[in-house]
Amino acid sequence: MRNTDFNKKQVVKYLLWTFGLAYPIQFGAALLYERSRMAAQLVLAAMMFVPALGVVLAGGELKGMGWRPRIRENRKSILTAWFGPVLLTAAGVLLFFLLFPGHFDLSGKYMEAMGGAEALGQMEAQGVSYPLYVFIGAVASVTYGPPVNMLAALGEEIGWRGFLFPQLAERFGRRKGWLLGGVIWGAWHWPLIWLIGYEYGAAAGNSVGYIGFPVTGMLLFCVIAAGLGVLHARLYEKSGSIWVPALFHGAFNAAATIPLTVCLPDTGTARLLGPAPNGILAGLPFLIAAVLLIRGETRHGPDRTQGKKTE
Repeated sequence: MRNTDFNKKQVVKYLLWTFGLAYPIQFGAALLYERSRMAAQLVLAAMMFVPALGVVLAGGELKGMGWRPRIRENRKSILTAWFGPVLLTAAGVLLFFLLFPGHFDLSGKYMEAMGGAEALGQMEAQGVSYPLYVFIGAVASVTYGPPVNMLAALGEEIGWRGFLFPQLAERFGRRKGWLLGGVIWGAWHWPLIWLIGYEYGAAAGNSVGYIGFPVTGMLLFCVIAAGLGVLHARLYEKSGSIWVPALFHGAFNAAATIPLTVCLPDTGTARLLGPAPNGILAGLPFLIAAVLLIRGETRHGPDRTQGKKTE
């Protein structure tokens, strides 16, 4: 990760542009959601490039973010980014269903809730059973899913890790920079959580809602994002390449939706716990990993910006 001088004016500009563009897009996607979920998803996929655009509009430098992947010297970081999310997600899913075994479901009720009974029927008419569908999705989440998703995730990582984190680390120190950057990242998603129940409500097959909607979900997502922010930022520091946290981000997105496909819909407030890793219980492995990193950095020396020189 490159060292940089804190530029308050540039950071404020970046946040204004990034939130100022993303929030209206999220409002538009929310309006589209009931008419065409696919169209809304395409809009949200495009929104992932807003943080990168925010860097440019704020006058930030894209050069020096680490555009060379350095595959040979970053083998361990790349393997961690590729397979770490699915392993941690699997651990969280196991924990959730051990405590809530009655929520486990392989009949396809989640698909019915999201796409209608017709979609499930069409799939089965083509000879694809629901368990096979889940298996194919799980295989995809550890094979081609991470690198494919990485391309869209790069748009966010350029902004959150490539630009914002070095600035926050310089101003507040690395550990506080890790956490603060993650909270900001979580707040960036707030309109979706409020308007369509993104992650915890109706958009996640949970039309009955949850206690404290939408504030509980908004705050919880910031907690999860703070933990994920630590992991993304540490991989960026260690590798010196912006592609590595983008791969981690892509792998997380690929793995995170699989647990919902084997869970009953409309589980109410239990959705705040899991089974997806944005729940506090299913997300516990990610949060523990983040805490261990923070504690490890505390033991190993002063809170200063470190990392490989980037190009």
